[in-house]
Amino acid sequence: MLETTKALPDLTGFARAEYVINDVRTVVHTIGSGPPLVFLHGTGTFTGFEMARDWAKRHTVIIPYQAGFGDSGDAVWIDTIEDHVLQTTDLLDKLGLAKFDLAGFSLGGWLAAEFAIRQPHRVRKLVLVAPAGLVVASAPAPGLFEIAPQDLPAYLANDPSNALRYFPRSPDPAFDARLGREVTGFAKLIRNDPQGNPKLVHWLHRITMPTLVLWGASDRLRPTAQAEAWKAGLPDARVTLVPDTGHLVFEETPSAAHHVTDFLAK
Repeated sequence: MLETTKALPDLTGFARAEYVINDVRTVVHTIGSGPPLVFLHGTGTFTGFEMARDWAKRHTVIIPYQAGFGDSGDAVWIDTIEDHVLQTTDLLDKLGLAKFDLAGFSLGGWLAAEFAIRQPHRVRKLVLVAPAGLVVASAPAPGLFEIAPQDLPAYLANDPSNALRYFPRSPDPAFDARLGREVTGFAKLIRNDPQGNPKLVHWLHRITMPTLVLWGASDRLRPTAQAEAWKAGLPDARVTLVPDTGHLVFEETPSAAHHVTDFLAK
């Protein structure tokens, strides 16, 4: 039987801290010890960050909520990917992180790539998990509002039941408000191009650090075929496809978390 999802993910064992960055209340969750690994979340934070518990065995995992997402405050003026990059840069400066590993999922993967383009000297290794942002004409992503709500689980997971367990079984206004706020935040970023940043492909050559492109082999929300387009533009990248897995890579196949730590350990 599916359990009812709470509006807030389970972050038991994570340390919570708040910072004010450019007048925006910014919440950061941290777990583990060891070399720093910054993880940038996707559009929907309702799934939580269970994979970070595995990473925390080897790393200090630092997970900031972007402005307008999760527990962080809103900022109407932060409405482009560049704004988020600069806001994240100021946060990481505040945290004193000069060199670190960087990972991002979906929207967070797009943000991680844009950050690495601008500040490659700070990123030791990069992990992009089913990243958004790259415009791939041969494998376009479905439109944000083209997917009917009842079809969304099948876009998020190869086995829809693996996505459904994160959704409430009965009406949950808090869950709906949280997700709606985050989807609106992502919609702002793609208002000029529903596929992402058409200029991104021209700057991928600046991402010179070793990069892992990790993707669900059955991803429909961010088509798996896009992985090769990322690899083609990155100077030092490898692609790993997780079998029988959709967009929610770590939630559908928890063992996929080991691909990250194994890559970072090499």
